[in-house]
Amino acid sequence: MVDRRQVMNFRVQAQQLDRDHGTLADTAVLDLGVQNTGPDGARWALAVRGVDVTTLSDGEVILLWTVRGAPHLYRRADVAKVVAAVEPFSDADAGKRIYDASKPLKAAGIGNLAALDEVAARMRAVVTTPTVKGEVSGRLATLLPEPYLRFCRACDATHLYEMPFRLAAARAGLELQLDTSPPVLRRITGFAKAAAPGDRFDLIRAYLRLLGPATPKHVADYLDASVRDVQARWPDDVIEVPVDGEVRSLLAADEQALVSAAGAGTRLLGPFDLFLQAKDRATLVPDAARAKELWPTLGRPGAVLVDGDLVGTWRPRKSGRTFTVTVQPWHRFSAATRTAVTAQAERLAAHRRVPLGGVDFGS
Repeated sequence: MVDRRQVMNFRVQAQQLDRDHGTLADTAVLDLGVQNTGPDGARWALAVRGVDVTTLSDGEVILLWTVRGAPHLYRRADVAKVVAAVEPFSDADAGKRIYDASKPLKAAGIGNLAALDEVAARMRAVVTTPTVKGEVSGRLATLLPEPYLRFCRACDATHLYEMPFRLAAARAGLELQLDTSPPVLRRITGFAKAAAPGDRFDLIRAYLRLLGPATPKHVADYLDASVRDVQARWPDDVIEVPVDGEVRSLLAADEQALVSAAGAGTRLLGPFDLFLQAKDRATLVPDAARAKELWPTLGRPGAVLVDGDLVGTWRPRKSGRTFTVTVQPWHRFSAATRTAVTAQAERLAAHRRVPLGGVDFGS
């Protein structure tokens, strides 16, 4: 039986949240993708893993719409294998990933994968130079027939369904230009998708390596994929690990790391950090009330990670030139923990290039 503490420590170590220095080349989470959502997104996730992001350029990294249609950062050198890795496993799986867009396509006799290919071809034809998302969407609405389109009440306009639009972009060899809002799409220079992702970028293996031990349902939920398709592609080189009465899988090569891992250090994790994206939330935060605080429907806070455990939440507060961090501890912090959290808040302020006005530790 493996206890929660071992699982948490293993993930801290696997995701390199216990190191002070690292490079893009040796940062493991970039194999699976680093979600870039909010002001404390991908760059902060890399910074807390010891990567110097002050000189990060789009020659080194690439931003793509991939898992769950969210923007994720990768090494540019890996893009060919990444695009192969994030493709739906089957037509049924593609239908699950594009949500409500699948129904009108099915009624029209159009396969889900065929639809993604059609959208991708049209998108690539439209995006010959860097183009704002809204312009791309508007052009596609004039080029694609009704099963691909929906009426948007908020905009009082007809658009392509959102998930096929996002999932087709990488398929079309399109990236998102860094630091653009609204997003600007552009062609990936010299793009050619790899025939296969290989073990390193295989999403199931990467999830097990970084967020294991896990079940097929955990992985499927993370990918918004079909459980059946994940089960059909489950690795052979795994061992069974009982966690909290549930049988999970771990890559056999990671067995010793699970047994020996020690998750030391203090970090302020961004709201969408990979550590918080694991789908066994009851393992991450056993207390239901605290889990609700960490993962509300809207407006997620960040999480305070101390020595392998999640011990509270944090939110940034900026008013004019004043930047503060409000921390809500889940238990009384020691003086040493307060000092460590304050040091991380100073690190965050430096990352944002603003002076830290202070840290407010709630009751």
